[in-house]
Amino acid sequence: MKNTAPTSAEGLEQPGAGPLAAQVREISKIYGTGDAEVIALDHVTVGIPKSRFTAIMGPSGSGKSTLMHCMAGLDSIDSGQVFLGDVELSRLDDKRLTRLRRDKVGFVFQAFNLVPTLTALENITLPMDIAGRKPDTNWLDHVIDTVGLRPRLKHRPSELSGGQQQRVACARALAGRPEIIFADEPTGNLDSRSGAEILSFLRNSVQEMGQTIVMVTHDPAAAAYSDEVLFLTDGRIVDQMVEPTAEKVLERMKGFDLPGVTAS
Repeated sequence: MKNTAPTSAEGLEQPGAGPLAAQVREISKIYGTGDAEVIALDHVTVGIPKSRFTAIMGPSGSGKSTLMHCMAGLDSIDSGQVFLGDVELSRLDDKRLTRLRRDKVGFVFQAFNLVPTLTALENITLPMDIAGRKPDTNWLDHVIDTVGLRPRLKHRPSELSGGQQQRVACARALAGRPEIIFADEPTGNLDSRSGAEILSFLRNSVQEMGQTIVMVTHDPAAAAYSDEVLFLTDGRIVDQMVEPTAEKVLERMKGFDLPGVTAS
């Protein structure tokens, strides 16, 4: 039987969502086999609108980080389709997939993923250096000053605190003005004030620059910076909330009886 699935994201947009920066359709991801089998994602379909801030929440093991990794092309899927813009990732070889991630996607992870031999500034500009692109100096200065890194630009990661390293990772993701940023607990190692500054900057980058951000978080206060929250349990999207507040998110999470969720 001929496969009639579309080869681009055209026509996959959710009603009223507008153009999509990313899309997954009926994706599944399974780890292990037999008694050890774990269904991380169970036929998930969702679109991420452009120029919007989307948060993904759920308990440990719900599939939220797996969804983000599959959407970003960092992890493979067992079935379904993943699109970044109009490009279906399964149709790309490793070289083209790497180039797409390098040129179009920004990442922020809990582990920072900084190069230890490079300075903070060199880590920030590394993706652009690899791509052979010169940074927009005005934007780069704005990013650096917003995350408070100006005095630490010549320091290597080992000379920075955990919070400062996370600031470098956030600045690196934003510096190249990617089409979409995937952030896994981007403020997890920051104090509340610094975390609020980073989240405010991410929020402003959506409003002022048209940036698209997908953020995995466990924190209702962080989720409140987003335009929409997707709630996952057992590998499925079970609910969503637009115009969230910390109080509304916390109440919704309590309704799912999810452990370890507190307002902060």
